[in-house]
Amino acid sequence: MTKLAIIYYSATGHGTTMAKRVAAAAEAAGAEVRVRHIAETRDPAAFAQNPAWTANYEATKDLPAASGDDVVWADAVIFGSPTRFASTTSQFQTFMDSLGGLWAQGKLADKVYAAWTSTESPHGGQETTLVSLYMSLMHWGGIIVPPGYTHPLKFVDGNPYGVSLVANRENIHDLDEATANALDHLAQRVVSVADRLSAR
Repeated sequence: MTKLAIIYYSATGHGTTMAKRVAAAAEAAGAEVRVRHIAETRDPAAFAQNPAWTANYEATKDLPAASGDDVVWADAVIFGSPTRFASTTSQFQTFMDSLGGLWAQGKLADKVYAAWTSTESPHGGQETTLVSLYMSLMHWGGIIVPPGYTHPLKFVDGNPYGVSLVANRENIHDLDEATANALDHLAQRVVSVADRLSAR
């Protein structure tokens, strides 16, 4: 059974919704799943005027936060981060930077990796965020498993690099059909490839 870690940062809750969808699809595909959010690094007072950010912070602050042990435990990892200026958020990058010791020991290599992202606007740097993240995973010696155009539904959501959501400010708990299907496919593909690799 593939052990899959879903490690994500979410400010306003879209990433939390996406993580739950990926987890459900991966469990249905037979994986043992561990979902971990990346802890908020900003002072809550800094986003007190943003109700969605505050609500997501309150909903997740007492849940287990991601650590390097979660990556070491996993056979496969699916990462998630909003896009900030065509890259991952500072909170996400702080987590990645904390893994240097494990990288130096070779403990991040030979695992299957994939990712999702979200932006508020179309073409808001989604593809560059995913490609930039994958470059870090190449340094780790990771096995990157993008969805590609491996299923007809990928021609609907149009992202061969991972999954990307154009976030709706008004509703953070619902995903459009194309994104939901793409997240399911990403989870299933990652689990399938990890299963085949571990069987060898």
